[in-house]
Amino acid sequence: MSSHHKHAGDAAFSYLVKVGHVSANPVQVHVEADERERRALAALWNVEAVESLGADLQIARWKKDGIRIKGRVKAELVQACVVTLEPVVSQIDQEIDQVFVPEGSRLSRILTNEAGEMILDPEGPDMPETFTGDTIDAGALVAEFAALAIDPYPRKSGAAFDGHVEDSGESDRKPSPFAVLKDWKKD
Repeated sequence: MSSHHKHAGDAAFSYLVKVGHVSANPVQVHVEADERERRALAALWNVEAVESLGADLQIARWKKDGIRIKGRVKAELVQACVVTLEPVVSQIDQEIDQVFVPEGSRLSRILTNEAGEMILDPEGPDMPETFTGDTIDAGALVAEFAALAIDPYPRKSGAAFDGHVEDSGESDRKPSPFAVLKDWKKD
C-alpha cells in the first residue's frame, strides 16, 4: 500500500505506518528484514546471525484515534549453545496484538483508585502504547516482539554440563567451635 513506506531510521528494522492513512478496514501488510537489517539485529540481540525475520500484520484504526496492529512474527536465529558454544538454530513464532494511541490520549491514562494506587488487571489487555507525530514504526514493534521471544539460554540437543558440581554453600558456614572435640576421646 502506498501510504506505508519503508524507512531505515534509527531502528535496526523499521517500517513506518502513516496514522492518517489507516482506515477502519484492516490492511494486510507483510514486512521482511533485508540482509543489512538482519545483520544489525544480530548485533543488537547479541546472536550469531538472524537468518530471517518477517511478519504478516493487520493494521486498522482502533476506537477514534488509535491504531491496532495484529499479526504473527516469524524468525530464524543462530545462537551459540550455552554448553558447547556450537551454533544452535532457533525458530521464533510470536503473536502480536498491540494498540497505539496518540500521546496525551485519555485512553492511555493509567486508572487509579481513591488512594491513588494503579489498577491493573493481570488477565486483561495490555495498556496501549503511545506515539507522537503521525507515524508508528511497525518494524520496531516486530523486532521488539521477536527479541522478547529469543531463548536466553540456547542449548544444542543432548548437550549437558559434564563434571559440573553444584556449590551447596556448605563451605560458606563457620565451623562449629565444638568441631575440634568430635575426635577427642576420653581414656
